[in-house]
Amino acid sequence: MKATAIIQARMGSTRLPGKILEKLAGKTALEHLIERLGYARKLQQIVLATTLDPKDDVVEKFCTERNILCFRGSENDVLDRYYQAALRFGADPVVRVTADCPVIDPRIVDELIDGFKAGNYDVYGLGGEFPDGLDCTVFSFRALEKTWREANLPSEREHVGPYMSHHPELFKNGAYIKYTGLAHHRWTLDEPRDLVFLQAIYERLYQPGKLFVTEDILELLAREPHLAAINSDIIRNEGYLKSLRKDAEYLKDKDTAK
Repeated sequence: MKATAIIQARMGSTRLPGKILEKLAGKTALEHLIERLGYARKLQQIVLATTLDPKDDVVEKFCTERNILCFRGSENDVLDRYYQAALRFGADPVVRVTADCPVIDPRIVDELIDGFKAGNYDVYGLGGEFPDGLDCTVFSFRALEKTWREANLPSEREHVGPYMSHHPELFKNGAYIKYTGLAHHRWTLDEPRDLVFLQAIYERLYQPGKLFVTEDILELLAREPHLAAINSDIIRNEGYLKSLRKDAEYLKDKDTAK
C-alpha cells in the first residue's frame, strides 16, 4: 500500500466552469497543483480522480499526456469515486486534495502524513485557523472503506470527510494545529475573483523549478494588502453548505416516506 494523494477534479464547476485548466503564470492550475504535490517527500503516488461525464474527457487526456494516474467515477458520489480510486491504486493512507487548491503547501502534506502515522490516527486533518486553499486530510483506507459502506446523507457522499469527523466513536480523529488567525485568507479557486487573485500571486511568486510556500504568500500580502481584498468577501465552503441544505431535504423526504 502506498501513501497516495487523490485529487478530486472535474470541469463542471458551477461557479467557475473549467477552473482547473485556467492558466496561472503560463500553466494550468491543475499542472501547478500536481507540480507542488511532487515536492511532498512522504507521498508515493498521485492519482487524479475525475468523473465519467464526457466533459471530463479532457481531464483524462491531460493525465494521459503527462503520465499521471487517473481514475474516472461518479460525479456526485465523490465518496464512491475516492473509494474506488483508492482501491484501484492501493492507496493507504489516502491524502485527500481538491483541484481548487493550486497553492497547496507540500510541507504541510508531509507534516500531516507524519502526524497521522505518529498518532496512529484513522483521520488526521488541519485544525486551527488556516487559509482556505491549503486544505488536505489524511485517512486510512480502512476508515475510507467503512465510511463508503455506511455514509448515507448527501453531504457525506458529496464530500469525503464529514462522516468520519462526525463519528469520533468510530474513528480516531486528530487535528494538526499549525496556524491561527489566518482563516480570513482565501487562496482557493472557486470563483472568477479567486482566479484574479491567484493569477496575481503566481505572477509575483512563481519561478519555474522553485517552490514558494505559505510564508512567501503571507509576506507578499503584507507588502501588497490590496491583493487580499480581491476575493476576501466570498463565503467559505459554500459547496459544503449547499450539501447540508440537501441533507435537510433528504431527511424530510425520509420522514415523509415512513
